[in-house]
Amino acid sequence: MMPSLNMAVSCRPLGFLSGYSSTSVAMAAAMAVSHRLRDLLTWRLTAPTHLGLNLCLRSMGSSAQNEASRAAPSEAPDHNYESLRVTAAQRHVLHVQLNRPEKRNAMNKAFWREMVECFNKIAQDADCRAVVISGEGKMFTAGIDLMDMASDLLQPEGDDAARISWNLRGLIARYQETFSVIEKCPKPVIAAIHGGCIGGGVDLITACDIRYCAQDAFFQVKEVDVGLAADVGTLQRLPRVIGNRSLVNELAFTARKMMADEALSSGLVSRMFPDKEAMLDAAFTLAAEISTKSPVAVQGSKVNLLYSRDHSVADGLNYMASWNMGMLQTQDIVKSIQAAMEKKELKSVTFSKL
Repeated sequence: MMPSLNMAVSCRPLGFLSGYSSTSVAMAAAMAVSHRLRDLLTWRLTAPTHLGLNLCLRSMGSSAQNEASRAAPSEAPDHNYESLRVTAAQRHVLHVQLNRPEKRNAMNKAFWREMVECFNKIAQDADCRAVVISGEGKMFTAGIDLMDMASDLLQPEGDDAARISWNLRGLIARYQETFSVIEKCPKPVIAAIHGGCIGGGVDLITACDIRYCAQDAFFQVKEVDVGLAADVGTLQRLPRVIGNRSLVNELAFTARKMMADEALSSGLVSRMFPDKEAMLDAAFTLAAEISTKSPVAVQGSKVNLLYSRDHSVADGLNYMASWNMGMLQTQDIVKSIQAAMEKKELKSVTFSKL
């Protein structure tokens, strides 16, 4: 049960303090208020989420969901690309679409450059608090556009083996940044996958924070079928995502398809939906819900989750302590507690941009 916020009911009358000085009475009252705030904060931190573990996001019934369904997407300013389309899906939420449907969203030269530009801008966009990334057309992506990329990959510049290798290494590092930039972006990124997610598509989604898929989705670590080892993130991130080294090895060595139900059971995706429309609806509802939270809290959580993934527990705790010694001074905590004291929903709170 939530702690009572009615001080007249929850605190004893102060008449018994009549024999004390006014200063003592004031101090006693202040201590009582402090205890109530402490109890309230403890309740907020330990109370179970309103969503519940098994509650479908479609049944939230929140204004965030209504806003998601009502908002008409508009082109996001300063995001003009050849291979991507970026729209403001709703307040504080951007929708990034792989936008070469006639080529099954194959990743051409422009894509590898534009993804870095796009997510660097999003990282600095104080108005954006969550991102949904999806594919336009019949599938998420067919992976690398071999026809467009052949000259870079098969005819690298250089006068000898050392210089060719040097240039190739720089090229691969730039391609790796195309997906690492998603991970580095402090805003939560939700991947919404339908149809095929092949080759570089797996590199992309494993750099995202949350993954949803439609029932027609399938996933392929396709690189061995074209004579190379995946080199832009899959082999590094996929084992950490699904936690099953044997399954990762099987997928990487054979390039077999992983269907949607297996992706769900293995943990590659957290939810599966009957079709693309239902999946996107749920993804935007989730993004809307995230966007109502304190950006200091959400973005701080992402940064520290990623840091802890790559470090020991002791190092992660030390980093968290250093992080929160500054972040605990935010007004977002005061606003959140005040909303609870006034019995207002958290989505009614206006948090400053970050």
